[in-house]
Amino acid sequence: MAHSKNFVNRQAKEEVAEKHTNGHITANAVGEQKTDYSQWRLKDEDGCQTWHYLETDEELKAWPQSTADKYHLGLETGLPKLPAAKTPLESAANGLSFFSHLQLPPGNWACEYGGPMFLLPCAVITWYVTETPVPEAWKIEIKNYLYARQNPKDGGWGLHIEGESSVFGTSMNYVVLRLLGASAEDPRIIKARGLLHKMGGAVYGPHWAKFWLAVLGIAGWDLVNPVPPEFWLLPDWVPLAPWRWWIHMRMVFLPMSYVYSKRWQYPLNDLTRSLQQELFTEPVEQINFLSHRNSIHVKDNYHPKSWLLNSVNWALVNVWNPYLRPNFLVKKAEDWVWWLVQEEDHNTEYTNLGPVNGPMNTLVCYIKEGPDSYSVQEHRKTLPEFLWVKGEGMLMNGTNGVQVWDTAFLIQACVTAGFAQDQKWKPMLLKALEFLEAQQMREEVREQKRSYRQSRKGAWGFSTKKQGYTVSDCTSEALKAVMMLQNIPGYPQLISADRQQQAIDVLLTMQNASGGCASYEPTRGPVYLEWLNAAEVFGRIMIEYDYPECTTAVVGALSMFTDRFPDYRSSHIADFKARAVEYIRTEQRADGSWYGSWGICFTYAGMFALEALASVGETYENSERVRLACQFFLDRQMEDGGWGETYKSCESGTYCQHEQSQVVQTAWVCIALLEAGYPDPEPLKKALKMIMGRQCANGEWKQEAIEGVFNKSCMISYPNYKFTFTIKAMGMFAKKWGNIELL
Repeated sequence: MAHSKNFVNRQAKEEVAEKHTNGHITANAVGEQKTDYSQWRLKDEDGCQTWHYLETDEELKAWPQSTADKYHLGLETGLPKLPAAKTPLESAANGLSFFSHLQLPPGNWACEYGGPMFLLPCAVITWYVTETPVPEAWKIEIKNYLYARQNPKDGGWGLHIEGESSVFGTSMNYVVLRLLGASAEDPRIIKARGLLHKMGGAVYGPHWAKFWLAVLGIAGWDLVNPVPPEFWLLPDWVPLAPWRWWIHMRMVFLPMSYVYSKRWQYPLNDLTRSLQQELFTEPVEQINFLSHRNSIHVKDNYHPKSWLLNSVNWALVNVWNPYLRPNFLVKKAEDWVWWLVQEEDHNTEYTNLGPVNGPMNTLVCYIKEGPDSYSVQEHRKTLPEFLWVKGEGMLMNGTNGVQVWDTAFLIQACVTAGFAQDQKWKPMLLKALEFLEAQQMREEVREQKRSYRQSRKGAWGFSTKKQGYTVSDCTSEALKAVMMLQNIPGYPQLISADRQQQAIDVLLTMQNASGGCASYEPTRGPVYLEWLNAAEVFGRIMIEYDYPECTTAVVGALSMFTDRFPDYRSSHIADFKARAVEYIRTEQRADGSWYGSWGICFTYAGMFALEALASVGETYENSERVRLACQFFLDRQMEDGGWGETYKSCESGTYCQHEQSQVVQTAWVCIALLEAGYPDPEPLKKALKMIMGRQCANGEWKQEAIEGVFNKSCMISYPNYKFTFTIKAMGMFAKKWGNIELL
């Protein structure tokens, strides 16, 4: 193997298993460490979730481990066996009985929101270069997670946990392990390094990987394609202006451009010099980094750079940067970018939009204001909100949680199944309602227009009010949950009519010219901006797009709201709904399906689309397109009665059958068929038997394949779906066909 000598930490640990006084961390005969999972605690303050490792008997006595803690950590919960379910509602009640024990004090439910394998590197590299102390327990469990998710065949890591090994995943997670103390001669590290070299080395990684290598000082900035902050000086009317990009893309490009412009690098030390030898296939001093700007391995090149982007990059590298880039313009651009970073930090209380721009903003603050500044200290406090601990170790969630989203679906499922009227579940549901009340955003952000933010007064986000970003379907599903529960006698009117109307006002701003709705804001830029997609590993990332799922959620919320408030903006709502439903009709494919962008994939989108059509009276009985959609699903029902498709459906755009049916996707299809009014209960009976048959004696369903997706190529977990959508599906079936015995 190239340059296998001169590595640091050569000696393998051979101490026998022993217990340390530092929080009961154990190590086996070869030095593999593990924390004591009985000492982890999940703290939830107003929805902000952080994991804590307790190290003294006094701490443990003062803070007992909850059932939710044990469940998320993969420990035995001690929850009892329940009477065997024979009917759908009995099964739903057993599932809810288990799930209710996982509710946290503020009223929400927590979960792992993992899957992407490029998130931990953002945090760990940022901690390293800002010299932020990392607790020993975190180091141990991050390493454990990465080892657990290492491909057992080739030793690499992919873009996500079910993906094929890539240079991006392998190089970045290799770096993380080494920064956290893994030996270069650990057999698992050697295997990963061998794969990386086989793929050409780290110079064949995508743009984001090269950025982090440059930050660490492992590679020169010549390896990184240009990220000029001057783009932010383009007038707003210019079609290419960054404020028109999709929110996640522009909020990553923003701090990245500042760091790129400063050409900031962490000083080389023994470890990073060693990594220079480990990550590349030739001596670093012989590498022409500039010649590798566009080098990328086939496994990483999901969205190849366009000829236009390559031409722009060439002009920036060879003409603009060396000859034309005036210092006054650089300063103006950096100052403007810094102001926008400050606004993002202020408006999210340093939580930031997500776990990519959060670490990058931390680095910008470190460069601009220094290690002891208030901004850096606040970032250090908030970055742990993205961390999650499970049986495999510590990972990085895709946002700071799924709190509002999951809580809204749980309420809807309970109301649909008739559980909301049962006094047994009322305290749980009241807490959930209180949580949604607390998380509604009550004011606009500071400098809303200048910082290019969508209206948010009255909206809900995906996770928490603190994170503070409007999301169309999250606002819709939360509003639906509120209206459904507050419409039941005995529940307080916590969210007034005025506040519900404010939510509607926000939703009415979210429609595109097509009639469809996007996620965070209406589409701002032209589709041809995808020609400037520099991320390579993602598709459809440059602008907001219409989504059947988001559009359906908004249509459902508007319909429910109109039933309760028929006189409020009735003409606007009617026009919005008419155009939205027509969009959903036009998005249907010739085979009857809809492509899903936020869940896997056709089963997910079909459920939402048929719900939207049903809300305007279009069902199996009177609509050929609904009958076609139902047949699409029926043709793909598996032998055991369930449905299952793999993440390859998202990548390829065609339905890819999973080798095993999936509880969550089966629930989605059941809901779809029930929304459509499919007249034959037999396929549904068969499907629900499968779901009920996989339920554990304590009411739990075990985790199966990954459920979610974003940007076509990256998968992400929604583990609470196996409770919320199964309960809803069984409740809908019982309401339509009766609570009959199925087992």
